[in-house]
Amino acid sequence: MGRVALVTGGSRGIGASISTALKDAGYTVAANYAGNDEAARRFTDETGIKTFKWSVADYDACKSGIAEVEAELGPIEVLVNNAGITRDAMFHKMTPDQWKQVIDTNLTGLFNMTHCVWGGMRERKFGRVVNISSINGQKGQAGQANYSAAKAGDLGLTKALAQEGARAGITVNAVCPGYIGTEMVRAVDEKVLNERIIPQIPVGRLGEPEEIARCVVFLASDEAGFVTGSTISANGGQYFS
Repeated sequence: MGRVALVTGGSRGIGASISTALKDAGYTVAANYAGNDEAARRFTDETGIKTFKWSVADYDACKSGIAEVEAELGPIEVLVNNAGITRDAMFHKMTPDQWKQVIDTNLTGLFNMTHCVWGGMRERKFGRVVNISSINGQKGQAGQANYSAAKAGDLGLTKALAQEGARAGITVNAVCPGYIGTEMVRAVDEKVLNERIIPQIPVGRLGEPEEIARCVVFLASDEAGFVTGSTISANGGQYFS
């Protein structure tokens, strides 16, 4: 049995690709999810990866969920904070609830999850934390003030925790995907994709979820032990930082 890796939002989209890639690399993987029971069951049936349900926005749920994973699979040595939501609106129309929901999941969720595994990683003198941020956390995006703020906050958290974890053998890094060909993105009107989105991407195509997953597998590996506090921008050249 390989090291235990927990992927939040790990049964769909980019998260599903990350979970599968980690399993293929020899990790024992647990995939967290928040709401879609049918998708989670289908994912487990197809991959054999166990799924565990809780909201990353709830600290107590994270604590008990992580305890359940560790009781069943062993200590979590790799944490991939991938879970995220959008509640898009132009700022003058954005409600406090839309702001709070996104911040609670996309930023506070990272605190909740990482805080609950940090002590164990420090004791064992080993850990890998990979935070999935976004190109829009780097450059901002109209209609996504909440999402951009949360994803930018993820990068600040990554850099701060990298400094705290270094001497304890814990690396903390981030991946910032650009436009990736998930089910959600491919549901966008084809004309919008071809005329407004893809022309912004120098490589001339959407990214694939597996390309993000390969970044995560590297950052989780022993070979990446000297890489911490870093951000991999996987966006096809759309934005440089």
